[in-house]
This record gives sequence, C-alpha cells and structure tokens, in this order.
Amino acid sequence: MAQIHLEDVTKVYSTSAGDFPALKGITADFHMGEFVAIVGKSGAGKSTLVNMVTGVDSMTSGEVWIDGTPVHELDESEMALWRGRTIGVVYQTFELLPQLSLLDNVLLPMDLCGLYRGRQSTERAKELLAQVGLQDHMHKIPSRISGGQKQRVAIARALANDPPVIVADEPTGNLDSATADEIYALFAEQVRAGKTILMVTHDQALAQRATRSLALIDGALTTEVSGGRS
Repeated sequence: MAQIHLEDVTKVYSTSAGDFPALKGITADFHMGEFVAIVGKSGAGKSTLVNMVTGVDSMTSGEVWIDGTPVHELDESEMALWRGRTIGVVYQTFELLPQLSLLDNVLLPMDLCGLYRGRQSTERAKELLAQVGLQDHMHKIPSRISGGQKQRVAIARALANDPPVIVADEPTGNLDSATADEIYALFAEQVRAGKTILMVTHDQALAQRATRSLALIDGALTTEVSGGRS
C-alpha cells in the first residue's frame, strides 16, 4: 500500500482571463522510504502539487491519502494538527521567523503540536540543530547566518515532530552547488532513516540522484523519467 496516494487530483484557478488548470488529474503513488524528485519548469504546477499534498490549499477535485488518512476530508482544525504531526515542509525561502533564535524556530512546531514538552522539546531541538551542524549557532537569529545555514535550520524544523513524510519545495533553488550538495546529503540521510521525501525541483542533476524522478509538465505528471540512488 502506498504511503502517499494521489487520485485524479485537479486544481483549477479562476482568473480574469478565465479558468487556469494548474493540475490536470494527477494520479500517483509514493512509498515509504522513497526519495522522489518531481522536476518541472517554473509555472508547471510544482508548488501547487506541494500545496495539495500538504493540505495548505484545497483541490478542485480528487483525493489525497497519506498513511491511510483522507487529507481531502479534513477540516481546518483537523488539518493543522495532522499536518504538524505527519508532514515536515522545507521551503526554498526557508520561512524562518526572523525575530526568533534558531533554537526557538525549531521548537515552534513542537510547541504547536504538543508532542514534546518542556526540557524534552528543548533537548530535541538542540539535537536536531547539532544533526545539521548548527549547534554553535542555536542562539543566533536567522539574519546572522548564511542561506545554506538557514536551509539547514528549515530541515531541522521540518524534522521537529519526527514526521514520516518530508515535502521539499525547491529546497536548493537559492543555494550554490556545494551547499545544495550538503542539503541533498541531509535528505539522503533521512531516507536511510526510513523517512519518505517528496522534493519538487527544477534541477535535473539533483533529481537524478533521487531514488525516483518524475516530470511535471503543464500540470500533468509523466511516468518515471530517470532514477538513481540516494
């Protein structure tokens, strides 16, 4: 049974120029422990697909199932709790809160979901920052670190509640090639630990290093285009 199942997922945006189909009936399965890359140009629908999987936006029609949960049927309060416990999201723009320290940024999702309490959550946040090599920077605010370091914090935050699924939206788009390689290595380490990673990217070279790679073209998902090993 697939860990993530998309069934005829469609998203249509209404614009002044008429309806725009961002996703055109996508059906796909992703399995536990896979590192799947979805490649597409800007405007192909990659971020829209991420929003459907994570429940950030509602689909026009179709179904999304993750670990047996019908994500498309959750109400707003159910969705927030489910997302916090099930999916870690890594954004290209990091989405760190600028006024909080790196430590507090990682603590935030744990505080919101209540899976870890008090000293336990603080110790876990410190361990995650150490895991991404930022134990000496945990009390800095985001403006005091580099872009690559910010992305590492974003990964640590995504792992805060130990979610089974990590979704990454262009996670290396703002990084140089050497730093992108480091981020890829962190993802590969999580796959070896049993997590499932779904990464959307425009970087073909990076995608070829995933265990499976698909192409999203004009809102339609192709069959497998390349593969490799994480």
